Amino acid sequence: QVQLVESGGGLVQAGGSLRLSCAASGRTVSSSAMGWFRQAPGKEREFVTGISWLGGRTYYADSVKGRFTISRDNAKNTVYLQMNSLKPEDTAVYYCAAKTGAGPWNVPREYDYWGPGTQVTVSS
Repeated sequence: QVQLVESGGGLVQAGGSLRLSCAASGRTVSSSAMGWFRQAPGKEREFVTGISWLGGRTYYADSVKGRFTISRDNAKNTVYLQMNSLKPEDTAVYYCAAKTGAGPWNVPREYDYWGPGTQVTVSS
């Protein structure tokens, strides 16, 4: 079993930055691919970014390319999401998730474990 806990969310002005962390406990996730998703009120959960278990491959939604960066520190069992140039439309609850299979990165049902989420609010 794996437990994931996100932190680092909060309120920030447009153009600002936040760094989210996802700490894993229980069975190690160092061999799992990891992803970040977000869900705004009234909208479906959407893929933001993903990283392979060694960190050699990363994937980004078009809406965040060039602004967000995913990274991981397997020694600390932690995944990070650096978010720069934030926009009001980035406002959502952000979730980290672990994926052990080889399915598509951007499909929520492909992920086996989820954190409870952290709120990110970007004011205009």
